[in-house]
Amino acid sequence: MRQDFHDLSLASCAVLAFGEPTHREPAFGWLRNEMFADLADRGFRSIALETDRVAALRIDNFVKGGDGDLDEVAREGFSHDFGKLETNRHLIAWMRDHNAGLPPQEQLSFHGFDVPTETTSAPSPRHCLEYARDYLGLDLDLAGLFGADEQWSRTEAVMDPAMSVGATPEADRLRSIADDMLTLLHSNAAERIAQTSRAEWLRARTHLTAGLGLLRYHRQAAQRLESNARLCRLFATRDSLMAQNLLDIRSIEGRRGATLVFAHNLHLQRTPSAWSLGDLSVSWPGAGTVVAPLLGEQYVFVVGSLGRSEAIELGAPEPGTYESRLQDRVTEWGVSPTDTVVAARCRTDATPQQGYFPLDHATLTTADAVLHVSDGAAVSRAGDCSRVPAGAGSGR
Repeated sequence: MRQDFHDLSLASCAVLAFGEPTHREPAFGWLRNEMFADLADRGFRSIALETDRVAALRIDNFVKGGDGDLDEVAREGFSHDFGKLETNRHLIAWMRDHNAGLPPQEQLSFHGFDVPTETTSAPSPRHCLEYARDYLGLDLDLAGLFGADEQWSRTEAVMDPAMSVGATPEADRLRSIADDMLTLLHSNAAERIAQTSRAEWLRARTHLTAGLGLLRYHRQAAQRLESNARLCRLFATRDSLMAQNLLDIRSIEGRRGATLVFAHNLHLQRTPSAWSLGDLSVSWPGAGTVVAPLLGEQYVFVVGSLGRSEAIELGAPEPGTYESRLQDRVTEWGVSPTDTVVAARCRTDATPQQGYFPLDHATLTTADAVLHVSDGAAVSRAGDCSRVPAGAGSGR
């Protein structure tokens, strides 16, 4: 890993954004683990994954020596079923072992930077707002305003604006209360931190901003627009919240070291993202389009590329495509500066079910480097790239 990755310029890097072109090819997770182990030796102190930020607090506590076992933490600490992935389980086990015995300022931190939404559902913000309320010691009964959690989380609440509760008077009142709580949290920061701790104050703020984000997402779901327009707004809202989370994570981690960010290319690229399925066609600004211009040269984006994959039944790329050109120069996997990739065309053999988004000219030319995996199976079967011994981190 070091030989390929060491060529990247990381002197002024605060965020190294490593994108994967599909969630279903494990090779990128193995390479991410090896990459983070390498970066930890070079001053990086945190990693942020495309998973729910609030749930990930459970993982961060675990990797810093907190109670629990690996199965429990993986189940509770990841959203979107990512806790089932072997690559993620190995990552947090390795981080726990790495942190053991280190002083707090040198320990590695784990963050999620996503919200717990799916394309067709989003949960109730109740838990997040009640957590912040309890931290602030407020006597507020929110149950009547929220109602049953199911009326928020059901598919119809996102897919059918007529069934959404995001624009009801109760939801408007909850947004007002949440805004007031956020103001109170900040105005009383010195007192609350003295009484609790900086970490507990940050935890409360994370819950509160997550709850506000979900209220905003449900508000967008209530807009009576044509299907494509509604989905564009929902996708854009999610990525806007992801961008805010990344910037907040950097404000927390900035004094300790740089952050490795790992997510789908669509969320990290500097150009707008697009997705289509049947009659649906959606385009939206991803989190990278927000964070990259704000951080400037501190944001380095490595776009992931895939040749063939048994995991998603993707065959070798057809000649003349970007992936084919990279395939000619990469045996298993390798990192190349994007300005060395010869102009080509987009591959067309991927299906929506594979979740693979081929390289295109705009994404490639605005990335800093491309990490191409020639054969996913070769990397996945290469062993445990995170250097974690079997069973590590599984005990209490």
